[in-house]
Amino acid sequence: MGPQGRGRGGRGGGRGRRTVEPPAVTAEQLQAWFAGNLSDDMFSEPPVVRVDRDEILVTGALPLPKLGKGDDAAIAAHARIEAFREDTREGRIAIAERAEQKFVRKVSWAVTCGDEHVAFTTASVPVMTRLNIDERATLDTLIDAGVARSRSEALAWCVQLVADNESEWIDKLRGAMEELTELREQGPESQK
Repeated sequence: MGPQGRGRGGRGGGRGRRTVEPPAVTAEQLQAWFAGNLSDDMFSEPPVVRVDRDEILVTGALPLPKLGKGDDAAIAAHARIEAFREDTREGRIAIAERAEQKFVRKVSWAVTCGDEHVAFTTASVPVMTRLNIDERATLDTLIDAGVARSRSEALAWCVQLVADNESEWIDKLRGAMEELTELREQGPESQK
């Protein structure tokens, strides 16, 4: 359970609890914070940090192991990732705890090694939504067809499908939102 305090829900959404709003923070600020908290030799290059309202995802690159002729690069990379995960567990947990207290978000980790990408300790955040009967039928069709095990998983599958197939459009939306934020910051209210 996260810290408690005054939150968006006024009176705590009917449960009598108030949650602390996560502080505003940019990926660049987090990148700098993690750079200062991670050892310089943890990753082969600076980690990539992504953030949303619920989670901070830190993705670092590991060097591909030196291979002999005929060695399977995927097996070697996967072994390197598993060794990294075990060898750095305590340190990553300590850093994550400090970050979670400071930024009021779950910290998740992922690594890449060669062509392999593995995410671990990622947050799966429930999303409340109201769907009409046709929308629920779409999710149920995915379940019946064995594409997903639950409506939640089917919805996640749909979101991933949009991200995969409409990434250019999504990127344009993000760019437009960034421009809008910059314009707001230049407006008369921000000059006070």
